[in-house]
Amino acid sequence: MEQIAVFDFDGTLTKRDTLWLFLLFSQNRVKLAACLLLFSPLYLTYRLGAVNRHRAKEILFSLFFRNLPSQKFDNLCKEFSKSLDGYIRADTMNILQEHIAHGTRIIIVSASFENWIKHWAKPYGIDVIATQIEIGPDGLLTGKLKSPNCYGAEKVRQLEKILPDRKKYHIFAYGNSRGDREMLNYADEGKYV
Repeated sequence: MEQIAVFDFDGTLTKRDTLWLFLLFSQNRVKLAACLLLFSPLYLTYRLGAVNRHRAKEILFSLFFRNLPSQKFDNLCKEFSKSLDGYIRADTMNILQEHIAHGTRIIIVSASFENWIKHWAKPYGIDVIATQIEIGPDGLLTGKLKSPNCYGAEKVRQLEKILPDRKKYHIFAYGNSRGDREMLNYADEGKYV
């Protein structure tokens, strides 16, 4: 039976939410303040339940990155990923490295955008399932999400796509929030960290 360890990223492997860190990294202060001001009424409606998480994330992403060349975005993500080690939780990273030492396949499953997580995970040989962005035929970001926001039950749906025969795997899962609950319950051994 193959051993699989799945980790949430934001708050589980990292100390902070990486989307906000990426916005701070990639935007000048004036644009950051202006876009967050524009987004604040929508954030309130999201918190009140009138707008779903997927749509709110898509609108926020669009405010900052719509019409940006995808290669420029990827370069920003690659540069940003180099700073992520400063935000990694040592306790959870130790667990991840123990799994690697035992030959366990590691998969990060995150609602954050896959672009910077993949760059961070590549040297470790870690697979990544995360929210994907849409790129138009002109090579520009459309501002939309290509995949469903990888949160809650969507984490399990995405895992089932790459691990279709559940009986073949012993799954360890690590998470820290409500968005990880379904993934932790799906695992043979789920742990809040």
